[in-house]
Amino acid sequence: MIFFVVVFILYYFVARERRQWQNWILLLASYFFYGYANWKMLALLLVATIIFYYIGIYIPKVSEKNQDRLKVTGVVLGLGLLLYFKYLGFFIDSFAALFDACGLHTNLHSFKIIMPLGISFFTFRLISYVLEVYDENIDPEKDFVSFATYVSFFPCILSGPIDRPNTFLPQMAQTRKFDYSMAVAGCRQILWGMFLKIVIADNAALYVDKVWGDLSAYSASTLALAAALYVIQLYADFAGYSDMAIGIGKLLGIRIQENFNYPLFALNIADLWRRWHISLTKWMTDYVYTPLSFVLRGWGKWGMMLAIIVNFVLVGFWHGANWIYGVYGLYHGLLFVPLILSGEFMKKREIRLNRFHLPVIADLGRMLLTFCLFAIGGIIFRSESVSLTWEYLSSLGSSSLFSTPWLMTRYYYIPLAICIVIMYGKEWVERVHGGKDSAEVYKPKTWVRWLWYLSLFAWIFFFGAFQNEQFIYFQF
Repeated sequence: MIFFVVVFILYYFVARERRQWQNWILLLASYFFYGYANWKMLALLLVATIIFYYIGIYIPKVSEKNQDRLKVTGVVLGLGLLLYFKYLGFFIDSFAALFDACGLHTNLHSFKIIMPLGISFFTFRLISYVLEVYDENIDPEKDFVSFATYVSFFPCILSGPIDRPNTFLPQMAQTRKFDYSMAVAGCRQILWGMFLKIVIADNAALYVDKVWGDLSAYSASTLALAAALYVIQLYADFAGYSDMAIGIGKLLGIRIQENFNYPLFALNIADLWRRWHISLTKWMTDYVYTPLSFVLRGWGKWGMMLAIIVNFVLVGFWHGANWIYGVYGLYHGLLFVPLILSGEFMKKREIRLNRFHLPVIADLGRMLLTFCLFAIGGIIFRSESVSLTWEYLSSLGSSSLFSTPWLMTRYYYIPLAICIVIMYGKEWVERVHGGKDSAEVYKPKTWVRWLWYLSLFAWIFFFGAFQNEQFIYFQF
């Protein structure tokens, strides 16, 4: 808070609507912010930014053949950063285990590599910049300060969203004036993000972590409830971060890409992934799935299925250097197969409402099925190994599935249940009204709005679980 207040004052009162000064303040603030987390990695961020800046500058200036080489160089360098810092130890350990299993004993062993915070996010920004310049979707950014700010923008560098250069860089070319309505919307989004993270995600984590700490000690019904709560926790944690990042951007006059679009109301798994972690899903769709499906177009639906599965296996591994993430991606890729075979994959269905503005029974059933399938994926995602996933899933087959979950006997979890209902209610109203904020839908009187804001502050202050401050996606 202190950091942002200082940045805000410098940005609007010292820079005084001077675009270049504003950009310098954002850049220096971003590097201070990143360096405060780990100053040793600042050199890596700066060197990578300089290299990609010049790759973008030279792409239009060289021959077509050399343009191809520069594009490949940029992609290889970006992926190389990821492979070295995030996956090298994993590959070494995997090959060593494979050789040992075959009776070929080797001296292969991994070594300690410190993974830079946010590397999965800023490398994707760098790669997309090179590809967009190569495809002539944007002109190379000649202002290094603007480009470096795009790469390191402090609200997004640690956990996204992964903004595209097409939308972010043009904003760097304009002077940002303080916009009262935009600032109000930003504050509202920050407050809601804090509520999601501190009240819902972190309180749900207390239950989920306890259950995962000793799976054998709990009934199948408790495990099922923990699986459902983990979906809520994961969503509230990551959407809460995204809301706060987007809200901070609005306070600075910068629009950041929305990262979630009410995924808990999705009608099938394809609909859910169009609404979940949108910046990553769209990045992978544009740069992996679409080119791959074009190459495999001669195989018809089988080519489409293969492209989807490969795409999601890579999405899984993007999350971390562990085989379980590959299994997580494979699981989601396979869920697309029935949708492709039935022709539902490309269809975008709207939720049908009854006279009470609630989903009809059939669509409610689809939502519940999608939620359950995603919760199974959450079990894979949360597990440290395939064997642990199997232990969890097999435990759900016990007759104790029909017993009372452990949580239901703990009355101090009632506030969490109320807050989850509040979250679902607010987001349902906004989903039905095309994504408009509840304040825009109902246009309440000033005292009603402030009552709502103060109630959120009260929930955060009295029921926030402040001992669990880490964001889940910081590890990715």
